[in-house]
Amino acid sequence: MTLAAIAATAATPRPSGETPAQQQSRAFQGVGRQLAAPSLATGGDWSLQWLALSPDNANMAYLAASRSANAFAVVLRGTVANVTDLLEDLDVGTVVPFTAVGSPHSPVSVSKGAMEAFNQVVTMTAAGNTLVEALAEALAGAAQTPSVYVIGHSLGGCIATMVAPYLQAQTWQNVTPRFGLYTFAAPTAGGSDFATYVDSLSWVANERYYNTWDLVPQAWTNLDAAKKWYPDPPGPAANDDVDAVITAIASLPGPHGYAQPGNANPLHPDYQSDYDPVMVKKSLQDFMGQVAFQHANSTYLGLLGAPDVLPGPVVRAISANVGEGGSAVVVAGTGFGPGTAVDFGTVPCQDPVVSGDGTAVSVPAPPGVGVVDVRVTNDLGTSPAVPFGRFAYGGPAPVIVTGLSADSGRKGDSVTITGVNFGSDAKVFFGTNPSPSVQVKRTGAPSELVATVPAPTIGIGKPSTIDVTVLSNGYSSPTGPAAEFTYKGL
Repeated sequence: MTLAAIAATAATPRPSGETPAQQQSRAFQGVGRQLAAPSLATGGDWSLQWLALSPDNANMAYLAASRSANAFAVVLRGTVANVTDLLEDLDVGTVVPFTAVGSPHSPVSVSKGAMEAFNQVVTMTAAGNTLVEALAEALAGAAQTPSVYVIGHSLGGCIATMVAPYLQAQTWQNVTPRFGLYTFAAPTAGGSDFATYVDSLSWVANERYYNTWDLVPQAWTNLDAAKKWYPDPPGPAANDDVDAVITAIASLPGPHGYAQPGNANPLHPDYQSDYDPVMVKKSLQDFMGQVAFQHANSTYLGLLGAPDVLPGPVVRAISANVGEGGSAVVVAGTGFGPGTAVDFGTVPCQDPVVSGDGTAVSVPAPPGVGVVDVRVTNDLGTSPAVPFGRFAYGGPAPVIVTGLSADSGRKGDSVTITGVNFGSDAKVFFGTNPSPSVQVKRTGAPSELVATVPAPTIGIGKPSTIDVTVLSNGYSSPTGPAAEFTYKGL
């Protein structure tokens, strides 16, 4: 699983832009650094041999060799996207024959989307070599009977179930490799004929691991079970919106049945402790946030008792949220170090200076206009955009909600809203409904408002948990778990 998690290193391009070759080079450095880390479960035993990205960055694969054993790992990463996008990308409503392994006794079918992802993986190149050519070169220097493990998490695991039999079908010079297949959190690629075919091949291992609270590996065999998730308390229990989304996703295969290959190894977390405590309210946003947590690489590593991989950079806040081009700005966070680059929106900064402990980087703001996210990139990845990392050229400062007290109640209750940069013109909305009374207690940073809860909107598709937003100085505050309010009694 650690090898699979490492495949997500540097998965997205730098915000200010870089060529596919530049991103591929950055990912190569980052994956190499992860593989060399003695603190990971891999123990620094693996060396990177080859890495390639598809031209549209939808898929990635790398090849690593063990330093201590006659073994190689082919590791696959799929599309980096939210769960709904990931499942829709598989295009499971159409199936095609899987002929890349020759001619099985009878045709076996896979989804059109899985086949397209497979084709990308086996045709993309690095240093002029495809995956098969790179593996052939690596095996040429190996002792007889090397082990080749094909590994993937999420969509990478789905693709692995196709790549592994494809590699078995190749002819290898002077060696007879033994193949193993390990998937984690993988949706299935094909029907029962495909699963039976994969399982009929000779494997040193054919193992499928999945978190029983993870939606993705339920596709496309048991998605409806997720409508009964998550235990409340702590939640989030599915609401009507969640049921509608799952129903829509579950309908995508149409008449086609799907099945999972491999020996099933369910992982059973204790949901009273193994959950995201921020994503527990009964809303579609929190439910999908919890799904993302249960599907994450770090969650699987924890369930398997392995350390997390080296983290990418994270921005916590910036020293000034308002300024002009040339303004001195200190970006505070973690994971900064050699090779750190900073972008204001899509504009790169010049001459970043990183602190010795890697928790701050000083930059002059580049020329720009409007409001932009400040993000940091290095060979391990790019920091996500965060509310306290927004910079406004010329002002006013961005408006942010940091908390509600109380975060549940009824029409007519008073709610104290804390945040930053609220102005005297502040308006408050509970979902789409304006508060009938807003008192501005403090402006600037920190700020405080007291708002009266308006009547809720009741009806099909109208959840009891809604977003609270503050409109002030031309800004609408970002939504998020800290600004969610639940109507009681609905």
